[in-house]
Amino acid sequence: MTNVQTPPPSAVKAPEPSNRVTLGLSNRILARPEVGALVAAILIFIFFLISAPAFRSGESFFTTLYQSSTIGIVAVAVGMLMIGGEFDLSAGVITTTAGLVNSMLCWNYGLNLWVGAFVSLAFCLVVGFLNGFLVMKTGIPSFLITLGTFFVLQGANLGVTKLVTGSVSSTDISQIDGFDSLQKVFASSFKVGPVTVWITVIWWFLFVGLAAWILQRTRTGNWIYAVGGNPDSARAVGVPVVKTKIALFMTVSFLGWFVGMHMLYRFNTLQAGNGVGNEFLYIIAAVVGGTLLTGGYGNAIGVAIGAFIFGMTSLGIVYAGWDPNWFKAFLGVMLLLAVLVNLYVKRMSTARKVG
Repeated sequence: MTNVQTPPPSAVKAPEPSNRVTLGLSNRILARPEVGALVAAILIFIFFLISAPAFRSGESFFTTLYQSSTIGIVAVAVGMLMIGGEFDLSAGVITTTAGLVNSMLCWNYGLNLWVGAFVSLAFCLVVGFLNGFLVMKTGIPSFLITLGTFFVLQGANLGVTKLVTGSVSSTDISQIDGFDSLQKVFASSFKVGPVTVWITVIWWFLFVGLAAWILQRTRTGNWIYAVGGNPDSARAVGVPVVKTKIALFMTVSFLGWFVGMHMLYRFNTLQAGNGVGNEFLYIIAAVVGGTLLTGGYGNAIGVAIGAFIFGMTSLGIVYAGWDPNWFKAFLGVMLLLAVLVNLYVKRMSTARKVG
């Protein structure tokens, strides 16, 4: 009887080690886009508390929030667009266009201001749609497309306003039907103890919360990150790249319209040259808040913190009694530092080990 040798049981193959680095708690915190901006905001806040006594009052704080909200509302949409991998250089001037369309249309044709507001909204959405459509269908970089839109709107703001009113400012609309109700929606304020709270601060918080929810909790948010990170891969897995990016451009135009309504109904008139240069403030707020210029990375909370830093700095310099001309120099330094910090944080958040 032959002996059958039983082969030794095969050794269980050890699982291959993952190449993903397990980050500790501190590294996971540092890898969040908004952390760098939060640290900077705390340091700047403490600095102005020490150097500017007028900055310490509650009224000054809420004035800072108001200043931040006028930039932060549009910056939220610009940040989402940048996460989606695009830019909109017409975002600043379209705020003035929105107010001028509403004002001059109703003044010249005797329309209720609510009608003009909706016509203005439709116009702004069409501008946003055209920006997105041209970028996606021509392949021309959004920087160039929206730069062209910027010049068209800037020239039209000045030219049409002067043609209609004979000057470069719109007429006072405070006596036209609908003014009071629209002012309550876009430019009202209320008292909380001794301080004044502008309604734009509330709207800003709401828009930031909505944008954060969309980016972090919805399929649309996943699409935005996907089209910004790698549009070809996103398209291959069924993401509607064209629709997503066009929607982002239209979102920028919508919030630009919203801020334009605030400016119109707070001051009753608008200067046709206003808004030029604000597009860079929106981009700076987004970048300082952790949004990468290359797309695919960032969040709404970080953009809001970036806008708050802008508000603190612009008013803190005044409260401290310094030359406000230094403000632009500070913005430049802050932007350069933010780009470097964002690149470092991005590398940390995508850390891998070889082998």
